[in-house]
Amino acid sequence: MEEILTGVVMNRSAEQILDIAAAHLGEPYRLGARAPMLDPAWKGPWDCAEFVSWCVYRASGVLYGVQPDNPMLADAYTGYWSAQAQRDHATIAVAEAMTIPGAVLLRAPQAGKIGHIAFSDGTGGTIEAHSSNRGVIRHTAAGRRWDFGVLVPGIEYFRTELTPAYRPPEPVLTVTRPLTRGPTVKRVQQALADRQFPVGPVDGIYGPQTEHAVSLFQAAHGLVADGEVGALTLEALGLVD
Repeated sequence: MEEILTGVVMNRSAEQILDIAAAHLGEPYRLGARAPMLDPAWKGPWDCAEFVSWCVYRASGVLYGVQPDNPMLADAYTGYWSAQAQRDHATIAVAEAMTIPGAVLLRAPQAGKIGHIAFSDGTGGTIEAHSSNRGVIRHTAAGRRWDFGVLVPGIEYFRTELTPAYRPPEPVLTVTRPLTRGPTVKRVQQALADRQFPVGPVDGIYGPQTEHAVSLFQAAHGLVADGEVGALTLEALGLVD
């Protein structure tokens, strides 16, 4: 174990985690990219979950959100983060996570859809491997859909005196039960069809085929390919009034 942890900064501080994350701003993103936990000089490309797990490990020697539990083989995934955090009772409210530097903000994956994960900077912002279009960036936490925050066991955290307000996301188009219908869905479908994405019938119903076409469009335009139509996807489709 001594050999495996060579080069890892073992201070278990959330502040150190954020410092490491910030040192990688501007580096590239690629969905599904693997980050070698044992390589302290890795510069990307980064997947969002690999970025967070790698930064945590490099700062503390703590492997989290990965399988297997071996730094030579570890593969990070938002689903592993979600399962482990809930198993460890390590989840906190999103609003609380926004006040804690180094806390993790997580949107868990759902059937057929990827999740997303980011570090909170404690002042309402994030550091994250965002998308192929933007790479590793500072961004805002408010107005986006997160399921919960995570405090990794064994890491020392502190709360800031600031109290950033959590603004829930604007309504997004996603597959629901019953299926969402309406003129906005039809506009999205038509915009996708005009760009030769396989949306199927332009019928104003947001079903799995529309969701798949949205994911393809998002991936082609460097957006988070989650199949959900929010403000950024509407803007990319030219549908912002």
